[in-house]
Amino acid sequence: MGSLVKKEETSSSLMTEFLEKCGGYAVVDGGFATELERHGADINDPLWSAKCLITSPHLVTKVHLDYLESGANIIITASYQATIQGFVAKGLSVGEAENLLRRSIEITCEAREIFYNRCTKGSWDFAYAGTASRRPVLVAASVGSYGAYLADGSEYSGIYGDSVSKETLKDFHRRRVQILAKSGADLIAFETIPNKLEAEAYADLLEEEGIEIPAWFSFTSKDGVTVPRGDSVVECAKVADSCKKVVAIGINCTAPRYIHDLIISLRQVTRKPIVVYPNSGEVYDGLNKKWIKSGEESEEDFVSYVSKWRDEGASLFGGCCRTTPNTIRAIAKVLSSESPAASKLKLKQ
Repeated sequence: MGSLVKKEETSSSLMTEFLEKCGGYAVVDGGFATELERHGADINDPLWSAKCLITSPHLVTKVHLDYLESGANIIITASYQATIQGFVAKGLSVGEAENLLRRSIEITCEAREIFYNRCTKGSWDFAYAGTASRRPVLVAASVGSYGAYLADGSEYSGIYGDSVSKETLKDFHRRRVQILAKSGADLIAFETIPNKLEAEAYADLLEEEGIEIPAWFSFTSKDGVTVPRGDSVVECAKVADSCKKVVAIGINCTAPRYIHDLIISLRQVTRKPIVVYPNSGEVYDGLNKKWIKSGEESEEDFVSYVSKWRDEGASLFGGCCRTTPNTIRAIAKVLSSESPAASKLKLKQ
């Protein structure tokens, strides 16, 4: 019992200590698939960005490095849509599929080492990062929803059908979570959660499987009040808050204009750090698999919200779909100029 309590305390303290080292606020990376495509990858595939783990891992490394260069403190693996079931459907063996999951973390950790080495050698100049020795970087293993595996748009509706129960979801995610938790990542990022049922399945898995690294739960919303399935964001957040393995709760892949109110909603039910990494404001058409410009928000608007989100209680900030290293660089600049450490420096001057 004592060792269990100690592990839970270690999990909760990891994020607290990490944020302290970052100066109170941390920067998460940005859109991954967008950047892979910009570098020439063809990800029009049910595996989406995870396809590059097979075809072009060097591009995965390149995107990680782009975000590290832009000031990210947390880089997320290319495993969002990487599932054993999905890889097997493409003709790979179970063993090969499991190795690709491990490889997604290895690539990310390798990118972090390349970054640190280049910083040490003075190859790059970081205006917002400080020296490599003082800039912490965590690797987060991405876990996408069951709907992401289906690749039929249901990750944006959260509607999986009556035949999909909590046990179905636990069985689907179990082996992937086990592998990702033991492959060298610092935490697991359960992302774009579209319904309460899947959050409950994740929470059960973390407890039942004795997962030793911490996690964050990040939900998605189309209206600033509910997740796509219609469950209240507040009720979903309660599930995350009650799980001792969860060290941060947040929102991703959501229009920036909804984030302010969602942070307020999350703060009603949790004192855990809040992570927000919205998309660009464009709307995804899941049936036709394309992004539609909303015409309501720009990258400049996105970045201008960061101070407001921080004031409402968020601690970790990044971007999701269609955001770029430029977005992350701008967020890092805002946070570095407004961090407690920066404020102390200004007072001394």
